[in-house]
Amino acid sequence: MGIFSSIKNAIFGHPAAAQTQQQTAAPAQEQQQAQPTSTQTLQQPVDVEAVLNEISSEKGNPDLNWQSSIVDLMKLLGIDSSLSNREQLATELGYTGSKDGSAEMNIWLHKATMKALADNGGRVPANMMV
Repeated sequence: MGIFSSIKNAIFGHPAAAQTQQQTAAPAQEQQQAQPTSTQTLQQPVDVEAVLNEISSEKGNPDLNWQSSIVDLMKLLGIDSSLSNREQLATELGYTGSKDGSAEMNIWLHKATMKALADNGGRVPANMMV
C-alpha cells in the first residue's frame, strides 16, 4: 500500500467520515424525493476538514498545522513523515521537482494530497488545494 493510500484510508476510514457522509446525505435524499431523477446512487463526499478536525480533537488538539503542512498532516494521521516517505508520496502524486524535502516540495505535496483526496471522494476546502 502506498503512502497516499495510507493517508486516504486514515481519513476515509475514520468513524467521523461516515458521520459526515450521513449529514450531507440527508438533505440530498430529501431533495431527491422532492425531485425524482434517474436511479443513480448518490455517494456523498467525505468532509475531509471535519474528519481531520475530529482526529485532532481526539488527540487533544496537538499543535500541528495540518491545514498547510504535509509533515503535520502525516503526523496527525500517525503516518511516518520522514523524507523517504515524503519522497515516495511525491513519486505517487507525480512530483517532478527535486525530492529534497524543500519547502517547495512540501507545499506542493500538501496541495496535491488534498487535491487527490478531493478526486477520490473527499470534500476539501478550495484554499487547501490552491
